[in-house]
Amino acid sequence: MLTSWLTAAPPTVALEIASHRVTVVGATRSGGRTTVTALATEALPAGAVRPALVGSNVVDREAVVSAARRALDRAGLGSARRVALVVPDSIARVSLLPLEQIPARPQDLEQLLRWQMRKALPFPMEEAQVSHFRASGDGATTTMAAVVARRDVVAEYEAVAGALGLHAGVVDLASFNVMTTMVGGNAVSTGDWLLVHLAHEATTLAILRGPALLFYRHRNAHEEPLRALVHQTAMYHEDRLGGGAFAGVYVCGAGAAELSADAHERVRERFGVTVDTVDVRSAATFSSAVTVPDDIIDALAAPVGALLSERAA
Repeated sequence: MLTSWLTAAPPTVALEIASHRVTVVGATRSGGRTTVTALATEALPAGAVRPALVGSNVVDREAVVSAARRALDRAGLGSARRVALVVPDSIARVSLLPLEQIPARPQDLEQLLRWQMRKALPFPMEEAQVSHFRASGDGATTTMAAVVARRDVVAEYEAVAGALGLHAGVVDLASFNVMTTMVGGNAVSTGDWLLVHLAHEATTLAILRGPALLFYRHRNAHEEPLRALVHQTAMYHEDRLGGGAFAGVYVCGAGAAELSADAHERVRERFGVTVDTVDVRSAATFSSAVTVPDDIIDALAAPVGALLSERAA
């Protein structure tokens, strides 16, 4: 999403670089079904990756490259040459912008989105890389999701792939790929559902109506406690979206059990509903050669989603 919508052929390998770990997933696609054939995850030293809109993100590139290389080798994917690259939500600013008219020319649409986003960024728009997709629409209005990141920040993550001899045909945010996993696996109904996507450094909350993205909020961990974020999101759903009870509430903690447990408790307190952990097995099968420990199953949601995404096709 950040660098390319289309590539020559769908990547069959995804690499996720998170603040505390790297994860690689290899898959095959046949008959509309995705089968995970290889996977591995490697922990990163504290501080090796510091996701942020500005400033250096890949602080210890050697450590990140080494961890990714070990993961690729363990998964038997060392010969891969193209990947879908999944990056932290914190590197980009996402805005949902309602438009009554969509410019016919793509370059005109991008200029319009850049103009609307210019005051929301802590860096000059000239340094920005912009992508977009249709989030939702009600006939009269189309809501576009504009995704903006600094070019040099995106380049740091791409450089990790490059050091491994990999071309990142697609670069996309983790939370969007988790949504793709949920929708692709038919794990959600046509009603409203809430995703709480957790990382060590930040939390993303998204409200979707079926596959349509209606609300997106991302906050650093030190800015607002999870309890406040959940409450604000619930109030927005009730007051602005006319929502009642959610059809489903899902938490994805990127394999961080302590974060996920706290999120489950906070969400249950607010909504009084069952909270489910995102399970990629609704969207993809696993070959008999692959063993998936339960404690990392949600850590696979984003990289698997990257291989399911039509944007990677």
